[in-house]
Amino acid sequence: MSQSFSDLGINNQLQQSLKILNISVPTEIQIKTIPVILNQNEDVVVLAKTGTGKTAAFGLPLLQLIDAENTAVQALILAPTRELGQQIFNNITAIAGESSQLSIASVCGGIPIKSQIERLKLTTHIVIATPGRLLDLVKRGAIDLKNIQYLVLDEADEMVSTLKDEVDAIIKSIPKSRRTLLFTATMPGAIKQLVQNYMSKHVLHIEADMASVGHQGIDHQYVVVEPIEKLEVLLHFLNSKEGERGIIFCKTKAAVNKLAKNLAINKFPSGALHGSLTQGIRDRIMGQFREGYIDILVATDLAARGIDVKEVSYVVNYHLPDTYEAYVHRSGRTARAGAKGLSLTILQQEEVEDIADFENELGIVFSTIKKADAQSIEENNTLLWAKKIFKTKPNRDVSEDLKSKIKTVFHHLTKEELVDKILANYLAQSHIETPKPAVSKSPKKNKK
Repeated sequence: MSQSFSDLGINNQLQQSLKILNISVPTEIQIKTIPVILNQNEDVVVLAKTGTGKTAAFGLPLLQLIDAENTAVQALILAPTRELGQQIFNNITAIAGESSQLSIASVCGGIPIKSQIERLKLTTHIVIATPGRLLDLVKRGAIDLKNIQYLVLDEADEMVSTLKDEVDAIIKSIPKSRRTLLFTATMPGAIKQLVQNYMSKHVLHIEADMASVGHQGIDHQYVVVEPIEKLEVLLHFLNSKEGERGIIFCKTKAAVNKLAKNLAINKFPSGALHGSLTQGIRDRIMGQFREGYIDILVATDLAARGIDVKEVSYVVNYHLPDTYEAYVHRSGRTARAGAKGLSLTILQQEEVEDIADFENELGIVFSTIKKADAQSIEENNTLLWAKKIFKTKPNRDVSEDLKSKIKTVFHHLTKEELVDKILANYLAQSHIETPKPAVSKSPKKNKK
């Protein structure tokens, strides 16, 4: 028999808010976590992947446990990125409902700090923050953390890998008597160390939806290419996914910018997302992605945290990630809310040996696919060329006299004849201009 939020101990007011949001059936992580947070006092470590309902798993019980008559900040929720912090704020505010007496504030980086300082002068019960901005506010005396009763660390594995010093400083500045709720998709050594250093000896461990990354409806594939082929193979793949939404991961900001520029040149509706962009630009790109104005995001690992878009049908690892944890979070952007998804990794030959390690560590199986052959690539490039022409805006600076003369040249051609001639011209030019890749000779081995 399936459980309801009432069975989990959620009060009527919050149940009404959930009904308005069309949320009626709790997920596995919510079923396992909510009663523990509501009815017990121990610290909790929850191991669960993204897209499983983590925010409501801690948000619902917190909203019920906070004392609205106490004007102090009672709960602190830390997130590794601005996007995830804003997502948590939006979700918890929606769950709380308009009739809630609780006051919730988001103080993440990328937004003018003065407005946040003014906001914190008002009664605030729950604060959602990124570590760097919170420490800045503490140094300025703009926030008082001495009454914190609940500390939530969301996507803690990402925070300890990139923001460990900030997280340590924050934990040391809040009361030791608080209750800590840690949510993570993976359990690297740094997380285990944090649990040992800052959480109670009798910490409760909860695991949900963790049977295997491969059992979440994700098809894990890889394709082996030469470095010179990488972009063309990617473009061939993207053309086959026209109209579908996807995220391409690169290791560095520079790589993100370069790839996004190449996609724009080839008329793919895409946007770049990395930490050096202003919050306004990041919000605009994410809005375009959510609303379907662009189909493709090119992102770094950290910037992609907080992307909660259900209709992402594929992710592409343009560069193999450095850690198993990063792969889990990347692939977790697709196949959300029970959907199916594809995680494609584009490899060079020397990287293939790493695949077995990812399979063994994560309990998944990769299938290898053949790269597109030379003819398919050439046909795809020709199709991209045609799309560029179709999407090119007319040049209004060309004189009417010149346009009239050009039209006269083509006057007697049918549409089909004109297309045939333009296509033939393109193919002739591309064959002339495309240099053949140099054949590299294997270095001779030194004789012993």
